[in-house]
This record gives sequence, structure tokens and C-alpha cells, in this order.
Amino acid sequence: MNYQTTALRRALAADYAIGMMPATARRRFESLLLEDAALRAELGQWQDALASLTGTVPERPVPEPVWAGIKARIEPQVLHVPAKKPFWMNVRVLAAACAVVVALFVGVLYQRDIGVEYNATLVSASQQPALQIKAFADHLQVEPLALAAVAPTRALELWAIPTGGKPVSLGLLPTTGKGRISLSKAQQTLLNTPLTLAVSLEPQGGSPTGQPTGPVLYQGQLASL
Repeated sequence: MNYQTTALRRALAADYAIGMMPATARRRFESLLLEDAALRAELGQWQDALASLTGTVPERPVPEPVWAGIKARIEPQVLHVPAKKPFWMNVRVLAAACAVVVALFVGVLYQRDIGVEYNATLVSASQQPALQIKAFADHLQVEPLALAAVAPTRALELWAIPTGGKPVSLGLLPTTGKGRISLSKAQQTLLNTPLTLAVSLEPQGGSPTGQPTGPVLYQGQLASL
């Protein structure tokens, strides 16, 4: 691999700064830093840029519905059935258990958006939730939580990163942060595989190279519902 290519050096430094580089690649990159002062300078620029971006974002409490949704997924309700009860008591317990199951099932149906197949919460470098993404059959619904302001000459581009693969652009985020991104057939197929979603800062109109050229500001795992 030609590590003297400007675009490659910039991309490697950005991945290292944001913490997206795999362990093996990270060790190889750190060995390059020992002998390459220009690469260290490039990395320093990315780290300063990221620090300046996150430094201007005020801390905000996580919305209560977000915490409630997390707790509902990681803390399932457990029904404790007393042992050695009379038969008629067992029938009552069974009826109560059925009622709980029905209530939970109905609750899930109401809480889950109709048609949503996948969901992701993207976080910043400081692990603050910044963006909520819901994947439908043919489009993505984007909901900002705490996005940093972007200059008019820049844009936020959304990428799908398959395990062991290269980033694939899913399109630009709406200028207001909230809105819809249409998906091609190839992009729809890609969403059926394990993915990391990431948002990079790009020139207006998107990356000119087909790969992220600016720092990765937000990232998160796409999970099925």
C-alpha cells in the first residue's frame, strides 16, 4: 500500500483520530507515526478539528423516551410464579401470564413504527447521542438529537460500513438534519448485512472521491427491530 498518497494519509489519520481503525491497522499506523513527522502533523490537525467541533456542542440530557426505549430492550419483565400452589391458583397465574404477554405484545406493536426494519442511534466522539436513524424498506428517516452546526459550504454525508468492507455512501443528510433519504436497490440490499453507520463532514454536494474525505463526526451500529 502506498502510504505517501495524500488522500490515503488523510483518510487513515481521520480513522485513527475518530477511533474507527481496527486493532491491526491501528498498530501499523502507529508504527508509521514513529517515522513520519508529516503524518503526525496530519493526525494532529484531525484531532484539533474534532476537539473544536465537539467543544462547541453543549451537553444535553438524553431524552426520557430514549432511556425508556433502552431499558425496555435490556431489562425485560420477569414473571415470578409461586411454587406448589393449588390447581385453581395455577390457572389464575396462567391467565395473568397470558394477559402480561398480550399487553407486552400490544405495547411493542404500538411503540414500534409501522414498517421500520432497522434502527440506529449515532453518537459523537464524546458518546453523546446525536442522530436517530430508522430504516424502512426503501428509505431512511433521519431525526437529529444534538447535531453540531455545519457551515453553508459543508455537508454531512451518511455512510454504511460493512464489516471488513469499504464505506458506501447512503446520501447527504437533510440540511435541517431531519428528513428522508431515499435508498436504491443496492443500498436496500446492503442494509440487510451487519453495518456501522457513520456521518462525515464533506464539501457541499458530498465527497468528491466516493469515500469519506473529512472527519467522521458520528457513528453507530445498525440493529434490526
